[in-house]
Amino acid sequence: MAEAARLMKDQTMSAKDILKSFGVAETAFTGGDLKVHSPIDGAEIGALKQHNAKDVAAAVEKASKAFAEWRVVPAPVRGEFVRLYGEELRASKDELGRLVTIECGKILSEGLGEVQEMIDICDFAVGLSRQLYGLTIQSERPGHHMRETWQPLGTVGVISAFNFPVAVWCWNSALAFVCGDPVIWKPSEKTPLTALACQAIFERTVKRFREAGHKIPDGLSQVVIGGREVGQALTENVHVPLISATGSVPMGRAVAQVVAGRLGRSLLELGGNNAMIVTDSADLDMAVRAILFGAVGTAGQRCTTLRRLFVHEAVYDKLLASVTKAYQAIRVGNPLDSKTLVGPLIDKASFDAMQSALKQATEQGGKILVGGDRVGSEGYYVHPSVVAMPKQSDVVKHETFAPILYVMKFKTFEEAVALQNDVPQGLSSCIFTLNVREAESFLSVAGSDCGIANVNIGPSGAEIGGAFGGEKETGGGRESGSDSWRNYMRRQTQTVNYSSALPLAQGVVFDV
Repeated sequence: MAEAARLMKDQTMSAKDILKSFGVAETAFTGGDLKVHSPIDGAEIGALKQHNAKDVAAAVEKASKAFAEWRVVPAPVRGEFVRLYGEELRASKDELGRLVTIECGKILSEGLGEVQEMIDICDFAVGLSRQLYGLTIQSERPGHHMRETWQPLGTVGVISAFNFPVAVWCWNSALAFVCGDPVIWKPSEKTPLTALACQAIFERTVKRFREAGHKIPDGLSQVVIGGREVGQALTENVHVPLISATGSVPMGRAVAQVVAGRLGRSLLELGGNNAMIVTDSADLDMAVRAILFGAVGTAGQRCTTLRRLFVHEAVYDKLLASVTKAYQAIRVGNPLDSKTLVGPLIDKASFDAMQSALKQATEQGGKILVGGDRVGSEGYYVHPSVVAMPKQSDVVKHETFAPILYVMKFKTFEEAVALQNDVPQGLSSCIFTLNVREAESFLSVAGSDCGIANVNIGPSGAEIGGAFGGEKETGGGRESGSDSWRNYMRRQTQTVNYSSALPLAQGVVFDV
């Protein structure tokens, strides 16, 4: 008990010290009614004052004024600001990564990796600031020039989830900033401290940018703290043309309906119920390693977590024995310990949902092969579970945000693909095979129906160079790489007549 008390004190002080090192005033995270607890041990690490609908309206008005100034700054200069922000993140990586771990519970390596994602997207965005390309179009009218260009869109509202408390915001904001847009961020009420830290790093960057002789408006980045009321106020505001929301399917539906009702845009990253197919030709040792990280990384609380495993009947017993053995060797514990592979679930509600899902699985014919039990009495640590299922039942089709891996047999490749696609979600997918026909078929139009499809690599751990997102109940949004920058801009077709005539298109004659 003395050791637990010491750990609790250390985590509380660590969060406070990190925030203060970033220049966050202690009054910003004390004295409020939003209590923040570290999932590591349940210690209170913050008490924040919450905003209300009027505060959100004021933030939007401030952002609108910032937009009027920022949109006319040349895009490469906007990119220079993001470059400096990336530099500040590099200098702050250790502290911010540790704060991520303290606040959301993922192991330190993953906390640091999340900050690295922020750095990577900043690098991507800097290059992009000189590549916001449009098109030139041949006109049917002589003496005319047509082109298609992209203009800054306006204020972007970002609603993020607890499991990636900083990276998802940066995926959106780095691109939004180079595209000429301000950002208002509503972080998860479970992980608001990391948002305060990111905003402090942002303000540090603003100072450097101005010292270098550049102009940058106040209100380019703002954080609003609170729950549903704050998110709803942001979503309903007609002066926020784009809402980028990450979270549950019910939340995404609510956001999409409200934004569509005012004819705005929504970028949604919602549920994932990701699968791996292991064929009889697969490298099983490689598959086991991929299964382990995919299914238990971030304590099963990634949207790309591996939740369904389809194994060819010829290798089912051998693979399952190896997976079970590997699971028994997993070290669950304090995520700040370098030897730990699995930290805690975020809270009691997540633990209860896992227990409920395991109960349903056994009622639907499943057999728990390993895990599912709580580890210790402080925090909601749980041993990741493997459940052998006779078929893909209702509980398997439902995404439970916890480390449960459902394993099922298949006979034919076509059967496995059909099973993988037979769920409401469509985020990430993968296959392990050494058969080129199976690999290419999986990636074909008749294969995986997900936004992400991998061969001989797990479903989790996407790089920022590729557009991230999925289909069906996953929401259809795309963030990060590729042409996702277009989400943050508006398309404009322009025609210039440099002749002395005024011909009409399609040969229309309209002379008076």
